[in-house]
Parts: sequence; C-alpha cells; structure tokens
Amino acid sequence: MFCNQCEMALHGTGCTGKGGRCGKSEDVQSLQEIILYGLKGMAAYAHHARRLGKADDSVNAFIEDALFATLTNVNFDLNDLLGMAMELGQKNLRVMQLLDEAHVQTFGQPAPVTVQQGTRAEPGILITGHDLLDLQNLLRQLEGTPIKVYTHGEMLPAHMYPKLHQHPNMAGHYGTAWQNQHTEFDAFPGPILATTNCIQLPRPSYADRMFTTRVTAAPGTTCIKNNDFSAVIARAKSCPTLPENITGQSTIGFHHSVILNAAPAIVEAVKEGKVSGFHLIGGCDGPESSRSYFSDYAKSVPQDAFILTLGCGKFRINKHDYGTLLGLPRLLDLGQCNDSYSAIQVAVALAKAFNCSVNELPLTIVLSWLEQKAVAVLLTLLSLNVQGIIIGPTPPAFVSPNVFKILQDKFNLRLIPSAS
Repeated sequence: MFCNQCEMALHGTGCTGKGGRCGKSEDVQSLQEIILYGLKGMAAYAHHARRLGKADDSVNAFIEDALFATLTNVNFDLNDLLGMAMELGQKNLRVMQLLDEAHVQTFGQPAPVTVQQGTRAEPGILITGHDLLDLQNLLRQLEGTPIKVYTHGEMLPAHMYPKLHQHPNMAGHYGTAWQNQHTEFDAFPGPILATTNCIQLPRPSYADRMFTTRVTAAPGTTCIKNNDFSAVIARAKSCPTLPENITGQSTIGFHHSVILNAAPAIVEAVKEGKVSGFHLIGGCDGPESSRSYFSDYAKSVPQDAFILTLGCGKFRINKHDYGTLLGLPRLLDLGQCNDSYSAIQVAVALAKAFNCSVNELPLTIVLSWLEQKAVAVLLTLLSLNVQGIIIGPTPPAFVSPNVFKILQDKFNLRLIPSAS
C-alpha cells in the first residue's frame, strides 16, 4: 500500500516521503481511502438526486469536512476516522432516501412488472447506467417515432416506474451486467447511451455509435452535456434494424413500498413457520469467475425463504427460476444499487413488526464488493450496526489487515468462505 501524500510505500508506523516522515500509518491511510471511496459513491447518488431537485446542505457540508480530513497532516486518529466513516454511512442513507423520494415523485409509484428480454425487429437505442432522468428525456424526444428504447444493466429497474415502463417508446431489456458490455454492445447494432459510471473502454467496433452524458465520457464516443439527444436519435435512424431475438422475461419492481404492503402476510407466515428467512444477495458485480459463489449460494437457499437482490449483482442470480412463496416470486428484485434503501426499509419494518432488532431477524446479507458505491452502501449498513454481513469474493485491497480486523470485531464482518 502506498501513501497518497508522500508517494512512498507505507511501513506500519509511517512513511518517508519527499518532505520527510508524514507520520501516516497504514491503518490511517486505509481508513482515509475507505472514506474517499465512500464519498465517491455517495456523490454519485447525490448527483442523481440533485438532478431531480433533491439535496441536503448537511450532506454537502459533510463532504467538505470528510475530504478535508483526508489531506496531508490533518487527521491521524483511527477512532476519529472510523467515526467519520460511520457518519458517511448515515449521510449516504439520507442521500439514498432523497433519491428514492425523487424517483417516486418523478416517475410514479413503483409496481412489479414483467419485462421482456431481447429485441424486436425495429429501430432501437440501448441505454445503460443509472440515470432515470436521462431515460425520461430520451423517451420524450422519441415520441412520434418508431424507435424503441431498451434498458441495459442497472437501467433494468427503470421498468418498475409506470411513467417510464408505460411509455410507448419503451420496449424491454437487453443484456446483463457492465462487465459483459464488450460482447453485448458489439452485438447490438443500434446506438448506445451510457448515462453513468460502470462503462468499459469501448471497442472500436461500436465506439462511434456510443454516446455518454455529462461527466461520463470515453475515448472515441460522443459526450452529450445539454440533454439534447437528437444525435442519438439520428444515429438510430441510420443504423440497421434490430434483429428479432426474444430471449425470455424477468419480473422486477419490488420496491420497499410493494413489499411492505405484503408485510402483514409475510410476518404472519414467519410466525407460523411457513417462511424460514430472508437472504439479501446482490451488490456491485465484477468479472471474476470466483463470483459464481453468489449464484451457488442463491440456489442453495431453502425453498421456504425469500431472496432479495439489488445492484448489478442481480445478474449473477436472476436467470434461475426460484419459484414462488406466499404468491410472490421467491426472488424479489428491489432495484438499483441505490435501492439498498429499500432493503433497509424492509428490514427495519420487519424488525418493528417482530419487536426485535434487525440483527435478530432471520436475515443474511451477502454482498458482492467491487467499487465506490459498494463502499458507501456497506458503510451505511455498518452505521446502522447491521452485524454479520458477508462480502467478497476477495477482501478490498485498500483495507489494511488491522482495519479489517476492527470491522470484523465490531460488526462481525465476514468474507465469503471460498475467498483466498
């Protein structure tokens, strides 16, 4: 691990850089990096919320303070930095709440829907990422044209909002998670609109028909900063018609409001022994084959238990038919990674119904760990003192052994058993 201030390797108690010893230990460096990654993830959610008219001054002030605490020779106190990381988790909870409220107010009350997978023989545009406002603006600009829009990756949950799903130019979903973009984008003959992070450097075979928005950018693509998608639409008109290739369907849209409406029946079923528990499996996915742990785990969940999923980690487990329980799909797709807020609301409501703590619920959380938003979400869960979370498949490289032990001792944070 290297000190981002001295640009020299850390050696336990400090490092010697260009200006002498900076006094920063490996563990201080680790906590500062955790805070930095968490801030990046929270800023992504705050960006989406702000575009929909939602912001919180206390969150903005915290971002300034937390960034200040990562500067050279400012904060060497492990307990203080750990406290700041937990506060970051609480602020991220507030940001996810704001974004949840903005989505519902702007795009309508979420509801379960069955989404067609694959493409129809018609002109089409593929939209990937997380920004639902970009999707709405694109759909509005397509009105009156035969061009259809297909969601990709974490845009899949957009279908649970009626103002998006019911739009005449909204078609269905194509593809899976971000790490499969090269193959999937190559095979999609129309233009591709990437609205947020989680994009790979495009191949030359499709870069000239790939568009990005605002801060999202990639070499060889066209960046749109003014919400005018006329160039994307023009490209769709000049591209070949999509092939007829329907590959299946998936049911999504189990927002916390949907699950809580069914909560009385679920609670009663748990009390009667008809439901043994809940397993949250999701998070930020990665390309490693070792991540098959998540699909193996999902298939091993007892038939009388529900599986909750969110984030792009859902694509590890959503191809299997898990059947139904209490008239609901056993696999309940809560939405995007930011919809971890839904999982929290469900857990809190169930704990209240059972008059117990969240940690006393029959709830297991298994999170795929990869990038900055995963850090923000994990810190939110830890800030709520959620115990026994399993992450993996490998430990985060920026977390020092001692800091990881602190998290293990304080929160019983565990690694996937198969992790090396």
